[in-house]
Amino acid sequence: MKKLGGWSVLVTVLMLVVSGSAMAQAQNGGQGGRQRGQRGGNNGGNFDPAAMRERYMAQLKEQLGSPDEEWKLLQPKIDKLLTVRRETRGGGGGFGNRGGRNRGGNNGNDQQAAQQPTSAVAAAQQELRKAVEDKATPPEELTKKIAALRDAREKAKADVTAAQKDLRELLSARQEAILINNGLLD
Repeated sequence: MKKLGGWSVLVTVLMLVVSGSAMAQAQNGGQGGRQRGQRGGNNGGNFDPAAMRERYMAQLKEQLGSPDEEWKLLQPKIDKLLTVRRETRGGGGGFGNRGGRNRGGNNGNDQQAAQQPTSAVAAAQQELRKAVEDKATPPEELTKKIAALRDAREKAKADVTAAQKDLRELLSARQEAILINNGLLD
């Protein structure tokens, strides 16, 4: 009989957990705290990259302990570094929207924007993607597209290295360490 008592306690606890979860979902509109398409407080999917970048830059300024005069020198160099780093990844189509897939409901404007390369790497990626999609593309053409993408990536990496060097010249050792920890510097 004691074994049965242990099981009944376990079943009771499980029932309380399940009912508590169901009550929480009911209070949150049945969505477990978030509405469909919402990610962690971004207002139902209304992602604003400019606002996000502004918040990021304000956090960096605070972390670096930069007074306004110093920040006027650092910010353009950090902006340049962020731009060239984004270009090494292709820089086209926004976050998670690779290959021009339209995930929004705005009559294809996202798709059109995603198909506009914003860097040499993005343009080379787009050219290679088109060549791969066309089954009739000859191997020699694919080889050229691959080489063009690799060349664009190498140039972009050199641009990152130059931008990092340019920024490093203005930093204290502490600031450099902070930017290394943040992944901006190698």
